[in-house]
Amino acid sequence: RDYLRDESVEAFEAVAGLRLKLWIADPERNRWGAVLLFESAEAAARPLPSRAGQLIGKAPDVHASFDLEASIEDLTAAGSLSRLGLAFA
Repeated sequence: RDYLRDESVEAFEAVAGLRLKLWIADPERNRWGAVLLFESAEAAARPLPSRAGQLIGKAPDVHASFDLEASIEDLTAAGSLSRLGLAFA
């Protein structure tokens, strides 16, 4: 969480074409990951500013790409999804 709060979130905020990134965790099963939404396939192909593999000590076990079929956003919610989560608690 320190890495997210102190480095990773800010670095990913500057990635051109990245519309959303969600860092996810299941500490009980020692599983960590992320969901990224890019505005285009070209944007998704650009290098990313991540040291997660270095910090974890290995490359991700699973990496997959999907097409976005549909999305919604609750515009009546409390506002932006930026900087929510346990790293900022």
